[in-house]
Amino acid sequence: MTCLPVVERELRVASRKRSTFWVRVAAALVALAIGSGFLILSQLGTFGFSTASLGKGLFATLTWLSLAVALSAGLFFTSDCLSEEKRDGTIGFLFLTDLRGYDVVLGKLLATSLRGLYALLAVFPILAVTLLMGGVTGAQFWKTALALINALFFSLTTGLFVSAISRDSQKALAATLLLVIVLVVGGPVGDATLAGVNQLSFNPVLSLSSPGFLFVTASAWGNSPFWRGLLVNQGIAWLLLGLTCWRLPRTWQEKAANNSAVTGNWGYWWKFGGAKRRTALRRKLIDVNPVLWLACRERWQALSLWIVSLLMAVGAAVLLAGTARPMWMWGLWSYFGASLTLVLYLGIASQAGRFFVEGQRNGLIELLLPTPLTVNQIVQGQWRALRRMFGAPVALCLAAQLAGAFLVQQKTWGRIGATAPPATSTGTNTRILLTNNLTTVTTTTATGTSTVTVNPFTAPNDYLMLAMSVAGTLTVIANLVALSWFGMWMGLNSKNSNLATLKTIVFVQIIPWFGVSFASAMVIPLVLFSSLMKGVSNYTPQMTVWFPLITSGLATVLFLAKDIAFSFWARRKLYSEFRQRAVQAVAPIRVAQPPLLSTTGAPPAIAPI
Repeated sequence: MTCLPVVERELRVASRKRSTFWVRVAAALVALAIGSGFLILSQLGTFGFSTASLGKGLFATLTWLSLAVALSAGLFFTSDCLSEEKRDGTIGFLFLTDLRGYDVVLGKLLATSLRGLYALLAVFPILAVTLLMGGVTGAQFWKTALALINALFFSLTTGLFVSAISRDSQKALAATLLLVIVLVVGGPVGDATLAGVNQLSFNPVLSLSSPGFLFVTASAWGNSPFWRGLLVNQGIAWLLLGLTCWRLPRTWQEKAANNSAVTGNWGYWWKFGGAKRRTALRRKLIDVNPVLWLACRERWQALSLWIVSLLMAVGAAVLLAGTARPMWMWGLWSYFGASLTLVLYLGIASQAGRFFVEGQRNGLIELLLPTPLTVNQIVQGQWRALRRMFGAPVALCLAAQLAGAFLVQQKTWGRIGATAPPATSTGTNTRILLTNNLTTVTTTTATGTSTVTVNPFTAPNDYLMLAMSVAGTLTVIANLVALSWFGMWMGLNSKNSNLATLKTIVFVQIIPWFGVSFASAMVIPLVLFSSLMKGVSNYTPQMTVWFPLITSGLATVLFLAKDIAFSFWARRKLYSEFRQRAVQAVAPIRVAQPPLLSTTGAPPAIAPI
């Protein structure tokens, strides 16, 4: 008998998938584009950065992006791989044979990890260029590579563990995200809290369980708890893998209580609400649009989004409550708000395509097509359901984000103005005169007298900062609309919900973000830097203001244009090709080409019967 037959079979299938090849190519192209930008900057020397500092910046950029990809691999690759088999009822057939839990789990792990591992391996050659540029040692490079592989394995085993105890794809995705966040952030936050309460220095104890802390210590100089952290991380990952192998044969059976609609079932109540709520919702929405009622029956997604919105509102209220806040709190709010915005994007993208994915799987779309409902009513039902479920919590979240962004900009520009370098000069006698908002510096030396006039630093006024905050909020709204429409289209063209979510996030957010970031961080400095510095022979504080303003304005315009294009394109495709795509998913029809008849020679003889 073949050792680990499921592993062999899954590896053969995964190696033949087009996605395995294209993910590797895409990762190499992205790393090559980022590396080329840094190399161009090092050759031009426009900003005065040394090659070693640019090499260190390139190393940090590529490794942090790789860490984000590695930690998110479990969300999209393994969080639904076992639960999908449970819903289809195919995993039970495997356990009718001599296969054990570790056969199935290891097969799924190796099959799903192939794409992520190939992507990391494609980035490593570009990452090794930083060794030639300087600023990075060989020990830092190899430790960071080991930390990235550890993060990938950690994330994949976490997704497998959640998938072994789940059946719903969206709940498995949410639980995996929550567990990854707790394991990555929980340890360092716990150690920092203990250090602050006891007024001691930071002592990494709980942090050793975090793959994020392990990644940070990989680049640290001197002695660091890297190897201890790696041992603890591997222990936790292998423990999760062992629990998955033990738990899977005991959880694949479908229990009757999970499908019963009894009032006492807490899971059913959390998902659909009580009897009164279900009856009132059906009477209110079914006559308006049956698809609207079907998509709005589940309520736990809206409750989860309310929790995220309330967290952001509480964070903004804490900032508004006092003015004498340390600067690290404002920086912490920026990271906190950005993280919650990413969770919001993920939730909207997942919910947008889930209805059509599940509708094709259980035959609901096939039942809706022969009814009097038109394609416009079906699509509009899902769109109106998204607005009804997520409209109020998203509005609260955006209001809190707008207030927080405005306060952060006020504090940031105020700090820049306070720390702006004064107009000084060296000499035996220096006199500074402020007239008409200009600083005149007169310096007398042994060789003569020189006078230089410098514009003082002036922070943007409140109206301009408010306009920048509103532009950021409008960008978030446009992103949510584009994710909703494109997510519905991907749901109609994907096999499972996680795949639809991944494609939506990648095409609408990640790929355009790389393009916009490259245009803002590379093109603007190369094109505008010389013109902005023209005629300036000394320090110009207003450069600190105009450069981020121009960058932010260009990024906002590009993001809005991208979102409008994605929204209109996906909307048009949904209305024009919905029925065709739905029919192909239910019963794919392939028209066979008739054989070509030869025009020369005699027809074939027919033998008598």
